[in-house]
Amino acid sequence: MIIDEYATVNESITVRRVIERSRFLAHVQEVENEEQARQFINQIKEEHRQATHNCSAYSIGLPPEPIHFCDDDGEPGGSAGKPILGAILKQELTNVAVVVTRYFGGKKLGIRGLIDAYGGVAEEALEEAGRKIKILETEIPLRCTYDQVNRVMYLVDKYQAGIVESHYAEQVDLVLTIRNSLVGELKKELEPYVQLKG
Repeated sequence: MIIDEYATVNESITVRRVIERSRFLAHVQEVENEEQARQFINQIKEEHRQATHNCSAYSIGLPPEPIHFCDDDGEPGGSAGKPILGAILKQELTNVAVVVTRYFGGKKLGIRGLIDAYGGVAEEALEEAGRKIKILETEIPLRCTYDQVNRVMYLVDKYQAGIVESHYAEQVDLVLTIRNSLVGELKKELEPYVQLKG
């Protein structure tokens, strides 16, 4: 089965909560890759240099090889990064990074309290950020004659494909875009009529 869609956050957001006198700020952002995720984490750490901790997690990519990362940033092992990552995975999101900033308020929370605080504020922020579905697509470059254009347009409509480039000269050059799971079927229907370039 070809996975050709995934859920991620709809918007970047920061949620603020006070738990047992400590201030928690959960920052959420959509990211395309690990580099973007690390840049986002570093940016938040820079903005909140005075904070006691900036704990983080991200999930990128799709099965069978998703990339998961979490960091406790000085909190007791497994008490911060892991619950943040757990909040992301619970909502079945990917291509998202979350940083939870903590300004210590003088009262210790204990391991259980930290897990609940970091996981809870991360989950709240992800819910507030909303979710959107993204479709993974492949481009199909092709060349056809003017006589074949109607047939191609029929198939574009049938498979709900898109046209990202078109060039009309002696022949017609098109670049179609279609969700990954339908690439094989569309190519099979196009082959008798057109010259596939990719």
